[in-house]
Amino acid sequence: MYIRLLLFLVRVRGKTPLSIWDTSRAHFRVNPADLDVQRHMNNGRYLSIMDLGRMDLMLRSGFWKRITDAGWYPVVAGQTITYRRSLTLGQKFDLDTRVIGHDERWIYMEQVFRREGRVIADAVVRARFLREEGGSVPVSEVLELSGPMPADRELPAWVIAWNEGSSAHGRGL
Repeated sequence: MYIRLLLFLVRVRGKTPLSIWDTSRAHFRVNPADLDVQRHMNNGRYLSIMDLGRMDLMLRSGFWKRITDAGWYPVVAGQTITYRRSLTLGQKFDLDTRVIGHDERWIYMEQVFRREGRVIADAVVRARFLREEGGSVPVSEVLELSGPMPADRELPAWVIAWNEGSSAHGRGL
């Protein structure tokens, strides 16, 4: 994964700049280290590649520099992913990443894996920003740094329900 990360960081420098509100598209190929015993891409590898998709959006939009200058860093607090098709060795695929909304506590992103235009897997990620000296960054401060969200973005009702159902509210198993 470190080799993929280094190659990714080199390639992202030459890409077209984006706004944080745009959709980034990152291109990948399934390599031998991505495979599980059934010889298709391991479910955990999708989550690792999603990290790279979020980095692509933040780096290309300049948002990464703004948050690091502010002493912040992003963390994933929850995610849900649906696998629709398999990816196998050598196949090329794209990962689209975009911010889909926020509430008073979280920023939500959608990430979609596609191969030849067909959806392979799609995910929603719940994230927040933390301060290096400790504590969370309020969403209002994140929006001050990023600029206002486009008016046509509205958090889908199912994402709100997923968040309510999956957030820790002191429940134990």
